[in-house]
Amino acid sequence: MDKEKKEESSAIHPAVAPLSYLLGTWKGEGEGGYPTINSFRYGEELHFSHPASGKPVIAYSHKTWKLDSGQPMHSESGYWRPKPDGSLEVVIAQSTGLAEGTYSAEDNVIKLHSQVVANASKVREISRVYEMVNGDLHYVVQMATNLTTLQPHLKAVLKKLP
Repeated sequence: MDKEKKEESSAIHPAVAPLSYLLGTWKGEGEGGYPTINSFRYGEELHFSHPASGKPVIAYSHKTWKLDSGQPMHSESGYWRPKPDGSLEVVIAQSTGLAEGTYSAEDNVIKLHSQVVANASKVREISRVYEMVNGDLHYVVQMATNLTTLQPHLKAVLKKLP
C-alpha cells in the first residue's frame, strides 16, 4: 500500500502541479452568519486528492459540523480541473442541489465565482476564495439569495493534517 501511495504522489499530472499544495486533508474551525440568520461557529474539513488515473483533475470533498455536538451541518463534493491558461473548471455538488461552474486561479489564491447555480430555490450566486497564509488555508464564502446581494457568509482557517 505504501508503494501505491508513493506512485500516486509521484504521478501528479503537470496541470495539477501548481495546485499540489492543496492535496491532503485540511481541518479547522470557522464562523458563519448572514443577514437573515444568527451568527454561528462550526468545525470544517476539506479534502483534496489527485486520482491515480493520470488525468488533470483534483477530487474535492467538504464537510462541516456543529462544534458542541459534532452533528453534521453541510457537505459537498466535486472536481477541480486546472486548465493550461491558469483557469479552473470546478463542479461542486451540494446536498442542497447547488452546482457551481468555471473559475480562475492565481498563485496561492484561488478565486471561485459561480457561473451556474442550479436547483437552488433561494441561492442566486456564490463566491469563494481560498488563500494560503503562513501555511494555513484561509477560506471565505460569500452568497447572494433572492432577498440579498452578495454578502459574507462563511470564513475559516484550516490546518493541513499530517
